[in-house]
Amino acid sequence: MSWLSNLSLPKIRDLVRKADTPENLWDKCPQCEQMVFHRDLEAAMHVCPHCGFHMRIEPQARLANLYDNGEYTRIELPEVAADPLRFRDRKRYSERLREAQSKTGEKDAIIVAHGEIDGIHAVSAVFNFDFMGGSMGAAVGEAVVAGARLAILQESPYIIFTASGGARMQEGILSLMQMARTTAAISELKEARLPYIAVLTNPTTGGVTASFAMIGDIAISEPGAIIGFAGQRVIEETIRETLPEGFQRAEYLLDHGMLDMVVPRAEMRDRLAAVLRLLMAGRGEPAPALPSPANDPEEGSGTRVQADQ
Repeated sequence: MSWLSNLSLPKIRDLVRKADTPENLWDKCPQCEQMVFHRDLEAAMHVCPHCGFHMRIEPQARLANLYDNGEYTRIELPEVAADPLRFRDRKRYSERLREAQSKTGEKDAIIVAHGEIDGIHAVSAVFNFDFMGGSMGAAVGEAVVAGARLAILQESPYIIFTASGGARMQEGILSLMQMARTTAAISELKEARLPYIAVLTNPTTGGVTASFAMIGDIAISEPGAIIGFAGQRVIEETIRETLPEGFQRAEYLLDHGMLDMVVPRAEMRDRLAAVLRLLMAGRGEPAPALPSPANDPEEGSGTRVQADQ
């Protein structure tokens, strides 16, 4: 039987053995549950080709799609205390941080970068929902503030892409303090007469919604994004009312004046470029002289209006 075991059986195994198939070749759409080939999904910027559902996208991919030629420069973010409260629930907070860092390859739930969008220099911050639900702790707060200060230094617009479950409970009051700090940083940006654009993606909730996410000069959202403070079930139980269909969805908020526009991901870069061109046009140049109502314009007397610096 040696010839059978040594020669024939290996050949038979080669014939019937299944070829190794790489994992994650297909993704299921959470909305329509259709299977999408991973290359097709990447080409569509993680938007389902069947129903148009906008899936989550990695911050690096979003930045590459945003900036000219996919080129941008990330900034080093300030260091913060890793576990200031020595918090522990089912596991230590420090352990949760290490797991999230290992999973995402990032120090925390946000990336700040700068580069050019259609030739206009801009600073942007992008949340990473895969890092503890994009929750906002001290590190995220410091990053938002650092981005705002960089924008002021470079006299550039500031764009934040939000995707967050809200404040990070493991940091307690230190997390809640970031709501005030980030709002103050955006106020400094506005005092410098620089545009701040908030792009709200699915989901944007909790303390992020209650702070810097809703005070943009322009508020944009991706289609179907969930945007709100408390969850719909909690609100219904509190007010004992049934909420309308589509409540807290981007389209509902647009209809009720909470958003300026809802833009598909494939059109986001071009729409942002158009908005930046309008907001940054003529910056630093004086407006033309306007005639004084009390004088004849041909006399040469009038009032000169200085454009916002």
